[in-house]
Amino acid sequence: MATTPESPALAALASQPAYVPAHTSPAKAPAAVAEDAPPDESDARLRRCEATLGHAFDDQQLLIQSLTHASIARTRLESNERLEFLGDAIMGTVVCEYLFTTYPEYAEGELTRIKSSVVSRNTCARLSKELGIGECLLLGKGLAVHERIPDSILAASFESVVAALYLDGGWDVARMFLLKSLGPEIENIAQSTHGQNYKSQLQQLSQKDFSETPVYRLMDEKGPDHSKCFQVAAAIGEKLYPSAWGPNKKEAEQHAARNALKTLNSPESEIDEPAAAADTTATAVVEDSE
Repeated sequence: MATTPESPALAALASQPAYVPAHTSPAKAPAAVAEDAPPDESDARLRRCEATLGHAFDDQQLLIQSLTHASIARTRLESNERLEFLGDAIMGTVVCEYLFTTYPEYAEGELTRIKSSVVSRNTCARLSKELGIGECLLLGKGLAVHERIPDSILAASFESVVAALYLDGGWDVARMFLLKSLGPEIENIAQSTHGQNYKSQLQQLSQKDFSETPVYRLMDEKGPDHSKCFQVAAAIGEKLYPSAWGPNKKEAEQHAARNALKTLNSPESEIDEPAAAADTTATAVVEDSE
């Protein structure tokens, strides 16, 4: 049975193995699994899909159904359409939770615009191509012979796979997959929407007020070698500011720069206070789960 989120803190980024795509597909994805594909070929593609998603399914039928288009299913209830409905809701919830927690300075209208762009059909279709999900789809003969799978089908498959991950592995598994696959998309859209480049802002402020250029220190990293999360802190001179986690060093540095800006702009901030030990000053934007 699927679990429900116990806390809005995005602890998955810091405490669980992160998802990394197994490969990146070309613009023209190879044909999906046809109706009459040999069993060995279908099984191999399902294993490859599991590797790409970073999750081994206990219920293989959930994975199969999430990849089954209505053109090959005996009835529409046996296709991935119901899973698509659930996956869309899960994706919206995860993105809204992340935006609400990560961007406390953004107004409701800005958060809505970012969310709408992130969970769009175009984004889902592109990620489905990049992650190779389209190559694993089970399609009827009429669709499998085409060189390109329609974006609407690719987008639906991304959402249905999210639902399958949730039903098989629980909330944290689905959330981790979404945060890792959508994280760069959220960051790019958030910056372009709000016009924020925190590293640039911090550098301008630091050079103006302290004649110093900020540096970014790697405080910690977690996860396997192929999919680490990084904790980074910004430093100006000897002053070390609260750290932040990110799925890559670039995003972690942006979050760390934002933390430094918040500290510098805080009325109670003591700018010339000596730097404390890393383990006491490094407060991640993404908090560790208890």
